[in-house]
Amino acid sequence: MAKHYHLAQANIARMRAREDDPLMAGFVARLESLNALADSSPGFVWRLETKEGDATAIRAFDDERILFNLSVWESVQALTDYVYRSAHGEALRRRREWFERLRGVSLVLWWIPAGHRPDVAEAKARLEELEANGPGPNGFTFRQRFPPPAD
Repeated sequence: MAKHYHLAQANIARMRAREDDPLMAGFVARLESLNALADSSPGFVWRLETKEGDATAIRAFDDERILFNLSVWESVQALTDYVYRSAHGEALRRRREWFERLRGVSLVLWWIPAGHRPDVAEAKARLEELEANGPGPNGFTFRQRFPPPAD
């Protein structure tokens, strides 16, 4: 019997200021609706969140201004549709208002067995691997995609 795979994605962004700074108000105001949109999007499976309903309190790095996002989707297409073809796309186009340009890798995609929930350590390892080795089956990007593993 062939395994079924889902797509995991992790991304990081460094805020231009602390979340409570007026500079970040436009981002903070959109967060709840964008998370709700993700949760109801076709192909959405799971996202890392605290009891507050988002992941902004999770600090995966020593820098308190780096936000960490981790989610699972049924396919690359489902994630692409949410990221670029929904209201999320408008927020993405405005990201430079709220976030600094990062040097290096800020997003990684990888395939996981359906039902698996990646954690922060796994996602950070995938980001590091992509940074060190470039796109491959263990970590890739929207531009350089890899298919799910063959069983």
